[in-house]
Amino acid sequence: MAPGRTVGAETVEIQHTMAENSPGAAARVLVVEDAPEYVDLIVPLLRREGHLVSVARDGDDAITVARATAPDLIVLDLALPGTDGIDVCRQVRSFSDAYIIMVTSRAEEVDRVVGLELGADDYLTKPFSPRELLARIRALLRRPRTGGPVPAGGARRVFGDLVLDVPGRVVTIGGEEVSLTRIEFDLLETLTSNPTMVFSRALLRERVWGPDWFGDDHVVDVHIANLRRKIDRGRRPSRIRTVRGVGYRLEPPS
Repeated sequence: MAPGRTVGAETVEIQHTMAENSPGAAARVLVVEDAPEYVDLIVPLLRREGHLVSVARDGDDAITVARATAPDLIVLDLALPGTDGIDVCRQVRSFSDAYIIMVTSRAEEVDRVVGLELGADDYLTKPFSPRELLARIRALLRRPRTGGPVPAGGARRVFGDLVLDVPGRVVTIGGEEVSLTRIEFDLLETLTSNPTMVFSRALLRERVWGPDWFGDDHVVDVHIANLRRKIDRGRRPSRIRTVRGVGYRLEPPS
């Protein structure tokens, strides 16, 4: 184990270890957790996967370490000493597009929703199985971060004043750029790829989170709600229509 490194008044344990014969490409993972039993569970698990692991044990140091190490993925506990996980998520989102998996107790439904609204990608409730955590992490890390082949539907999609630049991953409304999270962009890209189609929640989960991701429809609904707020700006009806009992589709421009 690497020695502790002092950051401000706190000590953050930084571990950079890559396992041989890793099953996949190494990612930089920041584990933000103050409970020793969960640190002892998560860190060895990720090291065996071949990832480079950093550990922060409170919210203030989590922000410092996230800036210093530029993680690809953050496992973020919400109940932290000092700055709580919700504030950590908010501040990290101002400078990082790392995948964020929130970890919370079953009693914190409101906090889970708020965390997703602030840009977290997924959540787990305690207690969770190591297998489930690894499955969530693998599914997120398999998602393309940027670029890649241009999907069906064209490189530039225009829907009234809304324009989607697919390879550039840029959305503008009336010429003004709209800041979207990775998942929000991928949801919009999926909906615009076939604007006459109703996408079920299950299909959106598969397209955006990947076929190996398992979770509930609530995550899809929260991210759709976030996307609507950003692209509707008070517009009625919404650009994204809910088809009751089925899913969502893009409304044609009026």
